[in-house]
Amino acid sequence: MATERLTLRRFRASDVVRLAEYRSDPDVARYQSWVAPFPLDRAEVAVRNFAASSPDEAGHFQYAIEHTAERVLVGDVYVRLHDNLQQAEIGFTLAQAYQGKGFAFEAVSAVLDRLFRRQRLHKVTGECDARNVASAALMERLGFQREGLLRQQTLIKGEWTDDLLYGLLAPEWLGSEQAGRVRAGQPS
Repeated sequence: MATERLTLRRFRASDVVRLAEYRSDPDVARYQSWVAPFPLDRAEVAVRNFAASSPDEAGHFQYAIEHTAERVLVGDVYVRLHDNLQQAEIGFTLAQAYQGKGFAFEAVSAVLDRLFRRQRLHKVTGECDARNVASAALMERLGFQREGLLRQQTLIKGEWTDDLLYGLLAPEWLGSEQAGRVRAGQPS
């Protein structure tokens, strides 16, 4: 998939070093399940697993986000497609230098459009640490509705954290202004 500034593609072996770099940034890892630093051997296993999965089959798939002009890996979008092939969970990670510039919005918009338009999903959900204001704001900008708060739900890095739950239904996405821009290939 291509957007105005990004290419969303399958991971490849040449992504290992860059994945380890941005996932080793403590600020990037802060609200994520992994602990920084993210060693090269772990990145190798992750990339191998990412490359072996399919975006059209139940399970986990990770899209590599490549900055097209710079030809560099800048992040990833995670999708867990449920067994019914009608629902999915989405997540995203972006290298710190590329945060706050609309790249996550652009990448996640493209993935959502694929999920709802091509794969004809009914619903996509997202979950984030309640302290992760940027992720919550991004989901809301994308049209997700806040569906709940799970108090002290996740034990992460030795601390119980609250989780925010979000959901987006197919008619909400397909009728949105953002979906229209993605279809027209216009900037987000």
